[in-house]
Amino acid sequence: MTQHGIQHTVKDSVITLSNDGVLDGWLKGVRRVVSPNCNQRPADNEISLLVIHNISLPPGQYGGDHIERFFTNRLDHSLDPFYKEIEGVEVSSHLLIKRTGEIVQFVSFDERAWHAGASTFKTRENCNDFSIGVELEGEDEVPYTDAQYEVLVSITRCLTKEYPAISIDRIIGHQDISPGRKTDPGKAFDWERYFDQIKAKSDISTEVV
Repeated sequence: MTQHGIQHTVKDSVITLSNDGVLDGWLKGVRRVVSPNCNQRPADNEISLLVIHNISLPPGQYGGDHIERFFTNRLDHSLDPFYKEIEGVEVSSHLLIKRTGEIVQFVSFDERAWHAGASTFKTRENCNDFSIGVELEGEDEVPYTDAQYEVLVSITRCLTKEYPAISIDRIIGHQDISPGRKTDPGKAFDWERYFDQIKAKSDISTEVV
């Protein structure tokens, strides 16, 4: 534990996420791979939703840089048969948390990342307008790693301090805003564990909005 936040050791490097760890829309101390798959948020649009996703490329395989290349439109679509199915797709989350706990940020939180697609939260459509998207490297049926939970909790603390409209009931999965179309983060994601750790370690609002 550091004075201001949680310290994570990832591949012999140290990532510190503090409660004031957002600067100009970017998490401090994490690697940036800037994606063009974003645009401006609508004017006077408060960030008030956190959406958790999963992804693995190729499906079921972990490691490497294929997710980064996909989110930046640099993926070689000849490398795997599945890649032909996603050729021409332009998407990106704000953040990716790898199996090791390493964090990559692609889009500033101030901008509208193209992560949710057709989506609705409490009758409000176009969740990209008012949300932050976090991808976990993984699959619906495969348990996520301890490092991913620890880092996700720490990130959540940072984001809820910076964007207090993200209350506990406004942290959801892609499956919740795009039912029938999306299933992530899937059955393998332990929501009880995640929320218990958030409540134990942060001052996030538990008010239902």
